[in-house]
Amino acid sequence: MSTASHDLSDSRAFVAGATGALGGGIADALLERGARVVPGGRDERRLAEVARRCGTEGVRFDAVDVDSCRAAADAAAAQLGGLDLVVVTVGAAGFGPALETPAELSEELFAVNVLGPMSLVRAAVPHLADGGTVVVLSAILADLPTAGMADYSAAKTALATWLEVLRRENRRRFRVVDVRPPHLDTGLDQRALGGEPPRLPEPMPASRVVDAVLEAVAGDATEVVVDRGAGLVVR
Repeated sequence: MSTASHDLSDSRAFVAGATGALGGGIADALLERGARVVPGGRDERRLAEVARRCGTEGVRFDAVDVDSCRAAADAAAAQLGGLDLVVVTVGAAGFGPALETPAELSEELFAVNVLGPMSLVRAAVPHLADGGTVVVLSAILADLPTAGMADYSAAKTALATWLEVLRRENRRRFRVVDVRPPHLDTGLDQRALGGEPPRLPEPMPASRVVDAVLEAVAGDATEVVVDRGAGLVVR
């Protein structure tokens, strides 16, 4: 459990992926804590809705376009006069056995789930105040690679590994929080880039992950993970 307590009021937050259920929930929760939030996403209609709630101008980006990610981070920081918190909830599902996943699906899974978040973090960190926080959602698949999700598991594992190295390299400047949730009730599996999902466990409510992320951000945690004996753990 985290022990420190950080006041989030007036903190400057860029939430990339705020047009999704999880990112939108995190943006709303940050607003409730008094943070100033600029939402980012691809869906213009949803982005406009979240931006209205935030009272800021949403920034649109394509996660697989490096220049688009950079422009979004720059625009968010310009609105807020810098950043104290960066939250990246970008990701997409894809299914299939290791030997049967089409190359184009594998490439897209890595582009969206690995290269996209990496580009967003790289673009946002130059605007991040010393002592700031970077939160990125990977997945339980990084800890529990799953049959029928070979390339999806590999992509999430790659992202989690990158985040661990990022944390080690920058531990004196900013905090990195890797959030590895289980299957959630956001319907992500029904919007997969390809393939058919294997039998999945009962989904966890996304609201529980939102609460855990806020606990991690307000405390001193570096991970939100699933512990088989304790459920979702902030540590």
